[in-house]
Amino acid sequence: MQHRANSSGTAWFRSCAYLLVCVLLLSACKGGAGGAGKEGDAEETEAVTVEVAPVQKRLMAASYTGTAPLEASVEAQVVAKTSGVALKVLVSEGDTVRAGQTLVRLDSDRARLQVAQTASQVGKLRNQFERAQKLAAEQLIAAADYDQIRYDLANAQAANRMANLELSYADVKAPINGVVASVPPKAGNFIQINTPIVRIVDISTLEATLNVPERELATMSAGLPVSLAVDALPGKTFTGVVERISPVVDSGSGTFRVIARFDSEGALQAGMFGRISINYGQRADAMVVPRNALLEGEGDPAVFVLEGDKVRRAAIQTGYSDGSWVEVLDGLSPNDRVVVAGKTTLRDGSAVTVIDTGAPPPAPAVPAASATEQ
Repeated sequence: MQHRANSSGTAWFRSCAYLLVCVLLLSACKGGAGGAGKEGDAEETEAVTVEVAPVQKRLMAASYTGTAPLEASVEAQVVAKTSGVALKVLVSEGDTVRAGQTLVRLDSDRARLQVAQTASQVGKLRNQFERAQKLAAEQLIAAADYDQIRYDLANAQAANRMANLELSYADVKAPINGVVASVPPKAGNFIQINTPIVRIVDISTLEATLNVPERELATMSAGLPVSLAVDALPGKTFTGVVERISPVVDSGSGTFRVIARFDSEGALQAGMFGRISINYGQRADAMVVPRNALLEGEGDPAVFVLEGDKVRRAAIQTGYSDGSWVEVLDGLSPNDRVVVAGKTTLRDGSAVTVIDTGAPPPAPAVPAASATEQ
């Protein structure tokens, strides 16, 4: 009987202990859930400090920019058409020359002797031909003999013209107007036939070749205005035009060639390295936002728009852009304000506190100096 009483007491004690443990665990779970809820509420109500900027309107210009060296649009590599010793060198590097001007005079004694020899032969055969004509009129010469004398005279005359042509090659002349760009040979040097001896460049107009990505193919056309700046002439801007466009896209680089032409204006020189901007479009009253309003790392362009004390993520369609402004074609209204600073931790619907930075200055109504279309 005593053993049964002890067993009942032990069972009752175990039941009480089990109930106590369950109550403690339930209380702990309720406390943890309540704490997490309070922390979440605190995070939701905590506002992020941001700076905003209004959507503005301004003149936006679009252009493609690149760098390229300037090259002479026309140049000639003058070669010796005959061999001989250079007797006189009449130009120096940097001299301005005209087409037809003698640059180098070669020894021509051999050519003169050849001219004299062929001229003598022509004279002899001409006299024979005149006598043959008289005999032919009286039918005192065979037709075959008459034709042979006439053929010999024509052949001698051709040889004489060839000799005179060789004599003219002794004077190496400029084929174009321009400037001597390479050092010619010195007097006394022997010049081999077909050897380049003088290089002439026409620097009145210069060209620059840009390798433009194929995505810009639709925006490029001949006649577009081009601006040029070179480090050698700081503060100066030169204007030109797109002269021609290559119709072929290079499959390896994915680019095509655009050739721009500039008047040298007496200042530009071949070989100068220039920064070139091809202006292909502009809009007078474009809606723009600061470039730093765009969300980084986004697949499509987007911004955070201020709505009361919260922000809304808005996808936008961009147009022209320059270094500090981006045109918005769709997705914003003229009265919107966008977040430009503090957007790193923002999410769609985040609460914000706006820093009062004062009224923004009006956007200048001038085209961007260097812009590209996105």
